[in-house]
Amino acid sequence: MATLAMEAQECVRSMGHVALFYPSLEDGPAAAKLLKLLGFVETQMLPFPNGNFYRFVVHDQHSGRGDGIFYLSALPPAQAAVNKAAREALGYGTDKEHEAVKALRDAVEADPEYTFHIGTLVDSIDVVERMTLDLIDANKNDPDLKGHIKVSVNRPRLGDAEIDARLDASPAFGDIKRYAYGRNGLQLFVETDLLSSGQIGDTLILEFDYVWPGHDSHILSVVEL
Repeated sequence: MATLAMEAQECVRSMGHVALFYPSLEDGPAAAKLLKLLGFVETQMLPFPNGNFYRFVVHDQHSGRGDGIFYLSALPPAQAAVNKAAREALGYGTDKEHEAVKALRDAVEADPEYTFHIGTLVDSIDVVERMTLDLIDANKNDPDLKGHIKVSVNRPRLGDAEIDARLDASPAFGDIKRYAYGRNGLQLFVETDLLSSGQIGDTLILEFDYVWPGHDSHILSVVEL
């Protein structure tokens, strides 16, 4: 497999922010609740007539910084209008739905990384495990989140006895038969309709990754075919 040589950089860069949108005014509080359940830290909320505006960070160390930020607000009217027009043209959600919509859904079902998604690295497998169980429970029992969350997981490729044993014994991951495009890392995918994505305003997928320490080759460093 080929990897590219690294060139020296003249300055430090980091991922600054991502703008997230909830589909309708009423979805704002539930979308914010979900982000908190996912471990993001709310640092600001501004109430507006067209929906609350929120600022989240990936960790409290980023509270006063300019990176590691998620902004959350209502879908802007012009974008909502495009989504609505596209849905109507494609027969979205009707018995005359265009076959391309189903084909995309099937592709995402088979591979959550197929289309746009946002990944966050988490440095604790115990936290990712607890998140997985909490999300499954929330989708069943939380009055605000019930029916709005879909969880799927990719285990690392088999071969490391210690990692395999840890995951086999896990109440969250023991029965998982999906495998990542690499080793020594686990991927948790959270799909929700409380966040809007794409030109038809479909669901958004958030990915949470854990990489076992001490491995130069892992799911985020090298893609294996």
